Formats: sequence, structure tokens, C-alpha cells
Amino acid sequence: MSVLDENIAKLSSYLAGFRDTGIQNRIGGEDCAGSGGVFQSISPVDRSVICDVARGDETDVDAAAQAAAWAFPAWRDLPATQRRKILIDVAGAIEARAEEIAFCECWDTGQTLRFMSKAALRGAENFRYFADQVVQARDGQHLKSPTLMNITTRVPIGPVGVITPWNTPFMLSTWKIAPALAAGCTVVHKPAEDSPLTARLLVEIAEGAGLPPGVLNTVNGFGHDAGKRLTRHKAIKAIAFVGESRTGSIITRQGADTLKRMHLELGGKNPVIVFDDADLDRALDAVIFMIYSINGERCTSSSRLLVQDTIREEFEARLVERVNNIKVGHPLDPATEVGPLVTEEHFNKVMSYFDIAREDGATVAAGGQTVGDTGYFVRPTLFTNADNSMRIAQEEIFGPVLTSIPFSTEEEALEMANDTAYGLTGYVWTNDLTRALRFTDRLEAGMIWVNSENVRHLPTPFGGVKASGIGRDGGDWSFDFYMEQKHIGFATGQHKIMRLGA
Repeated sequence: MSVLDENIAKLSSYLAGFRDTGIQNRIGGEDCAGSGGVFQSISPVDRSVICDVARGDETDVDAAAQAAAWAFPAWRDLPATQRRKILIDVAGAIEARAEEIAFCECWDTGQTLRFMSKAALRGAENFRYFADQVVQARDGQHLKSPTLMNITTRVPIGPVGVITPWNTPFMLSTWKIAPALAAGCTVVHKPAEDSPLTARLLVEIAEGAGLPPGVLNTVNGFGHDAGKRLTRHKAIKAIAFVGESRTGSIITRQGADTLKRMHLELGGKNPVIVFDDADLDRALDAVIFMIYSINGERCTSSSRLLVQDTIREEFEARLVERVNNIKVGHPLDPATEVGPLVTEEHFNKVMSYFDIAREDGATVAAGGQTVGDTGYFVRPTLFTNADNSMRIAQEEIFGPVLTSIPFSTEEEALEMANDTAYGLTGYVWTNDLTRALRFTDRLEAGMIWVNSENVRHLPTPFGGVKASGIGRDGGDWSFDFYMEQKHIGFATGQHKIMRLGA
């Protein structure tokens, strides 16, 4: 039996419970049917039905918000050391079920095992990291003035809503949920309707590890009813959202009437700029990794290659050779590098850009084709002979598709890099330190890596500018979002108070 056959057999055992009972909403520690009936989760690998999923609507969100509000005082007031222990236990429980999480995520989203096996463990790392920050999360400052001892402190904001996407859903959910719980908030989680499996596993794991009922509630459903109600609900004090920029704009409007705090991690059309003095072997590896890993379905992917014209021909030729060699296949095959796209709708969207590229005058130098006829598989694709005004250079395709654009000068590269509605990440490859300093200072992006691919370090701020979002995740920045800052002034003597009407 091959490794793939063994993995498929394991997957069948992991999916048995989902197939038998479907996925229920989890509200206040209880399984609940969806008031909106059910919808089906479809695997992008072979278009088969995985299971029925409870479709939550406004009624279910109301119940979940009430459960989160009920559970909030006790969770807020739990000693920090006890809350820390629970979160560490959650991390350990995630690690114990990491293979199950990874296999389910591969089947549900089409992501490959070589990446999802690590994503599950990163989820545990997120819980463990923020657990270690619990004790000092409320710590403030002593700001002395002539007449007062001024103390700052932070308190949890209250019940929060977390809305997560379908690309690497488990890891991204833990990025949001772990710091919220560490801060002392309770959570209503609405996962993407296209990837509900691991959200169910997360709430099961968390409660099994000792998280009290109602602290984490999961409501499955669609954005126009369940999501809309969550963003408008008075009991929900903040919304942490990961997804498209257009959806982020809608969510902001929906939360306006309740003055809801928003953290928005949105789209990107991120440039990777390769100068002719760069280490071209390492740059080539990084360019390929940052667009074709995770099936290209990542907000931080470097989907625009800006390559200096003096090395363009050689660099693109090497790209074509490597891109044509990327293995597309079953996501549970350890050799697979790119799996199927997540849904038929998204598959059709990505495919549409092949014709758009040709119509605009670009060349499909590699890929531009489907693979097989059972699932949503697309060959990794490279567009050349492009310019920055083309739709393929301006619109977020969110698939394994790279657009290569030449530049001649540093100033031209900077102008093109910034000529986009987005500003999430940027990647700069050069061995000229002063150029790197100049360029990164003027590059419009929330996160920039020099001579590196995206290497996430949890204490650092994660987020974008322009249409790529509002706010930052990571380290103390997460606590700034999930907690309210308070100031308390203590008089140190009997200072003069102005007397009116005396």
C-alpha cells in the first residue's frame, strides 16, 4: 500500500464522525442544529459531499452572543495563571490531534499535506505563545505628573466576533481566537462556509482541554445572514475578520451603528522586487515559494514579480522550467506541491484570468490549464510580457498565478510596487544595504521582508495598509485590539482645586 493509500484510509476514519452526525453549531457548550437548516461541505479534490453542516442564521447568532455574554464575567475574572493553564492544555490537545486536523483540512480545502501538517502545529504554537503572555497582558504603566500618580491598565473588551476565511482556516482561526481568549474575551466564531471541518475540531478540542462552556462558540453559516447579524449584534464588542477587501468594507458598514471595533486583515497584490545584484538562486526559490505554496491562496503571496530588465530573460527562463516542474496532485500525497482550488466558484474565477491575460496582451509562459476532470485542479501559471496596468497585475487572483513585469531603475520599481490599491506585504531582493533601506522606507506595505520569504514571527505586528486592512495582529498588538485601555489618576497630595460658586 502506498503512502497516499494509507493516508486516504486514515482520512476515512477521521471523517466518519462528520459523515454520521454532520457538523452542528456549538453554543454554550451544547450542540445545536441550525435554524436555517443545513448546507453541504464539498471536497474540492473530487467534488464529493463530505457532510451536512448546520446553517446558522440570526437566531443562532443571537443565542451564541448571549452565551458569550453570559460566560464573559467568569472568564474575565478567572485568575490569569488558571487561564494560562487552560490555553496551554488546549495547545497540547491540538498537537495530539495534529494529523487529524491536517487531514481534514486537506480534504476540506484542497491544501496539501506538506503545508497543512505544519499549519496544525502552528495553531498549537499560537495558543502556547499567547498563553505565555496572559499574566502581563493587563500590565500598564506608571506615568507620574506633578500632582498625580497616573496608572494605566487594560481590561478585556468583552464578547468578540471572529470571522475567518477558507484558506488555512485552522491556523488563521487560532491567530485570532488564541489572543482573544488570552486577553479574557469570549468568542463567537463564524468560520467560512467553504471550510467548516476544523472549526468544529477546534471547539471540541478547546472544551475537552478545559475551556468553560460559552467561552468559545461556533456558528456555521453564510455572510449575508449569520455574518451580518454577528457584525451588527450589540453584545459583540469587536469583530476580527480575515477575507476579501470588499467584504471588509461591507462588515465595517454593518458594524457602524454599534460603533464596533474592527480588525480587518484583507487582500493583497504583493510585489516581490528582484534587483540584478541579488542572490538570484535564493530569490528564485523565494519567488516560487511565495506564490505557489498554499495553492497560491494566501493574502501574503508575492503575486507580482518586478524583475530588473538586465536579468529578466534569464530569470524568467529559470522560472518557466521550475513552474512546469511543480507537482500538482492529491493533497494527501506527501509529494504533492499544489492541490485543488477550494471551490468551483473560485476555480472559475482563477481560470477566467487566463483569458483576461491573453486579451490584455500578456503571454501565458507556463500553466494556464486545468489538470484532470474530477476536482478543481489548475496548473501553476506564469504570465510574462505584462505591465503594471493590466488586470492581472492589479486584481487579486488568489491562486497559483504569477505575473512578471520588468523594470529598469529603482525609482521605476518603487513606483510600480506602490501602484496598487493594496499594501499588505512586499519582498525586496538586493545585496545593496543602502538601497534596501531607501526602498523599504518608501514601499507602501505593512510588512516587508528583505532577502527572505514571509517568515512569521509571532511577537511582530501582522497587517497591511490601504485596502489591505486595518489593525495589527501579533504580540502586544493583539492585546491592544482585544482589550480596553484605562487610565486611573491618584492624587498624591492636596493640590489646588479651582473653586466655583464659593
